[in-house]
Order: sequence, then C-alpha cells, then structure tokens
Amino acid sequence: MRRGGGFTLIELMVAVTIIGILAAIAYPGYQDYLRKSRRADVMGTLTSFAAAMERHYTQHNSYLGTVQGEVPGAPIASLFASQAPVDSGQKSYNLTIQSLGAGNFTLRATPINAQQGNGYLELLSNGARHWDRNNSGAIDADERCWESRCS
Repeated sequence: MRRGGGFTLIELMVAVTIIGILAAIAYPGYQDYLRKSRRADVMGTLTSFAAAMERHYTQHNSYLGTVQGEVPGAPIASLFASQAPVDSGQKSYNLTIQSLGAGNFTLRATPINAQQGNGYLELLSNGARHWDRNNSGAIDADERCWESRCS
C-alpha cells in the first residue's frame, strides 16, 4: 500500500501547539508596545497643545478664554482637539486644561479606552512634565517620567 502525501494528526497538533505557545509569549509584548506607543504619541500631542496655548497667549496676552466652560475642562475647539491622538479614529486620551491663570496653565492627558489605568500625563506652562502612574493624584519624584524606559 502506498502512503499518501500529507500531514498526520500528530504533526498537525504539534504545529498548532508551537504556534499557540509563540502567540502566548508574543501577544503581551505586543500589547505593551501598543500602550507605550500611545503614551509616546500623547506626549507629542501635549507638547503641540502647549504650543497652541502659547500662540493664544501671544495673540491675547492671556491664557484665559481657552477652555469650554469652567476649569478644569476641554479646550475650545478652535484652539486644540479634546482627545488624542488628534489624527486617528481610535482615541486613547482625553485632553483637558487642569488649571489656568493669566500667566500659567496645566495640561492633562487622561487615559481612556485601551489606555485606561495607565495614569495621566501633565505638562505645565513652565515645561515641567508629570506622569501619575497610579492615578493617585500625588506625583512623587520617581513618578515624574515621560521617558520610554518607564513602565
């Protein structure tokens, strides 16, 4: 009797098991990569948001008038977008103006959707950058981090 060409059930099950193990190892790393890339994107967005605030200050000699309603709140639509990333359909951060004075401001990116629980990022008018990893409201010295080496 001639044996037909093809795979046996055992060979197929071994291949499926190997693929499953590789996927189980790769998927969490991929999710971590996406989380860090979204955070890096919002860092750039906050910097652009601060530049828009400075343009408003140059034109009006004040940061006042940049918020829809009361502070804290979303920026007016003509100033900047209220969610990030600005140029994508899948939003991962809400952008708000946390505090506002005649000569200073604090911008915040609060995580939503897939970024939920990743902690908020803040950018102050003096250039200080904060990341509250735990959403605790208290930013310790070791939490002031925007670099990609932070988890």
